[in-house]
Amino acid sequence: MHLIHSNEIIADNIGKMVVEAEYTAMHRKAGQFVIIIIDEFGERVPLTIAGADKGAGTITLYYQIVGKSTSKLSMLKSGEYLKDVAGPLGHPTEVKKFGTVLCIGGGIGIAPVYPIASAMKEAGNRVSGIIGAREGGLLILENELSQVCDTLQVFTDNGSAGRKGFVTQGLSEILESEKIDLVVAVGPVPMMKAVSEITKEKNIKTFVSLNSVMVDGTGMCGGCRVTVGNETKFTCVDGPEFDAHLVNFDELLLRLNTYKDEESACFTEHKHKCRLDGVTKNG
Repeated sequence: MHLIHSNEIIADNIGKMVVEAEYTAMHRKAGQFVIIIIDEFGERVPLTIAGADKGAGTITLYYQIVGKSTSKLSMLKSGEYLKDVAGPLGHPTEVKKFGTVLCIGGGIGIAPVYPIASAMKEAGNRVSGIIGAREGGLLILENELSQVCDTLQVFTDNGSAGRKGFVTQGLSEILESEKIDLVVAVGPVPMMKAVSEITKEKNIKTFVSLNSVMVDGTGMCGGCRVTVGNETKFTCVDGPEFDAHLVNFDELLLRLNTYKDEESACFTEHKHKCRLDGVTKNG
């Protein structure tokens, strides 16, 4: 059991949780993740480790409320417990002095970008950042990244915060004005694909962190398989980061939509049950 220190909604359908996980806090590195189980009936949910406090033995997780499990996660309160927290899992980001590193985050993908940008800065790199979301209410960690990055650009699709447009606009502008030695991009698959296409033309080394469907986190189930360089890889044990120029993004997008109908039906049933429970308790 893992004690929850805090759990709050910080943006539209985005939560931030601080939970006790002493071993994970001691050993995690940028780019790694955990798999949590909320209760004995819960599914396994992979979440990137966005921060850790070794002294307190806690880790910080960000999550987007998109289905039944993340909805249940958002309802947990300080003082309650998660049944399991397994990690750190996955290979850490390759952190060394590259020169100038550009970190790009989209939506909830901003959360994993933050520890990567921090680690790259600590390694002596000049770090530039670009973050984006559909609207201002979905932006997270802007202040924290502004303290880590030498420059930070913010984009929203509707212009409600930062500049109106997409992160690829900022990427193209930066590549026209300065030399970038490495790009790290995390976010929706279409965004990572678009970033990859731009950097491939410029022959700039690019890493992406993939969000394929994951079950056990040990490579045994095969659910998170992706094609990288015409080879089958497992995101949980071979990743989650891969060379962006070798990833088959179209296949990844198809696999992410495999259980879309089932997930939607499950979430709808969960919300209906929550409403009925609310009526019963307040009736």
